[in-house]
Amino acid sequence: MIRLLEPAWLLGLIPVAALAGVYVWAQYARRRTAVRFANTALLAKLVPRLPGWRRHIPAGLVVMSLAVLVGGMARPAVDVQQPQERATVILAIDVSLSMMATDVDPTRIDAAKSAAADFVSELPEQYNVGLVSFAGYASVTVPPTKDRGQVATAIQGLNLAEATATGDAVFASLQAVQQVPADGSGELPPARVLLLSDGYRTAGRSVGEAAEAAAAAEVPVSTVAFGTDEGVIELDGQLVSVPIDREALAGLADETEGEYYEAVTADQLRDVYQDMGSSLGERIIARDISQWFIGTALILLFTAAGLSLAWTSRVP
Repeated sequence: MIRLLEPAWLLGLIPVAALAGVYVWAQYARRRTAVRFANTALLAKLVPRLPGWRRHIPAGLVVMSLAVLVGGMARPAVDVQQPQERATVILAIDVSLSMMATDVDPTRIDAAKSAAADFVSELPEQYNVGLVSFAGYASVTVPPTKDRGQVATAIQGLNLAEATATGDAVFASLQAVQQVPADGSGELPPARVLLLSDGYRTAGRSVGEAAEAAAAAEVPVSTVAFGTDEGVIELDGQLVSVPIDREALAGLADETEGEYYEAVTADQLRDVYQDMGSSLGERIIARDISQWFIGTALILLFTAAGLSLAWTSRVP
């Protein structure tokens, strides 16, 4: 659908319409003058034979070309989809000890690494991808980059540690978004955080604080509750239950306008990542097509000039 970026230029159609009206009036006045001429035989000798109705075609084409030219000045545009070249996805992966649980084959962390690597490889190449890891504290492991190999290598090199700082992971992700190169607009790039966690926060700032910060920055945080309530790990010779905190992760996603997912298998986790990738796909931009209007106007003008020269030996 065509829309106008500067519709005020359409006021230029008023003088175009006035010009057309003047032409019609001039033709009518000329006809009345010819009728008042008494000696019609002498008139036929003085006035060369005109090409009948065809003589109006060049003038009509000129008027049409001016109208089309005004339309071009109004900057007509069509909406097209375009990848977001500054679009940024931050992967925040929980590397707490609970990720050792084997309720997801072969382990939660191995399945997460595999799915994350697949997700990174399938994202459009225009996207920036960053990696945040978190356990007792959160850190930007890889700042946003288009180098997929660097991110994939870092994912495979993640190591487990104690505690879970879910809130700090969100703050670190927001910090990573700010590291995307500026484009001169002074605005943050369109971004989304995908946070993968399996346990309850045990360290750092609260999830509520993190949600407020992400909402204020207009960065949606989608969360994946990864694992099952039956997950256990062995610590110091004892089995420790490591259920997932669905309520906190769902609340974080809801407050930041992200999406909440549950994945209990590696295949389900891959589906979540693929859905995230498609949802970030493209943005709608207005593509200016005024050059087509201006080109059409020129064609009409040249056609009018050619016909006028051929039929009346003069340019209208």
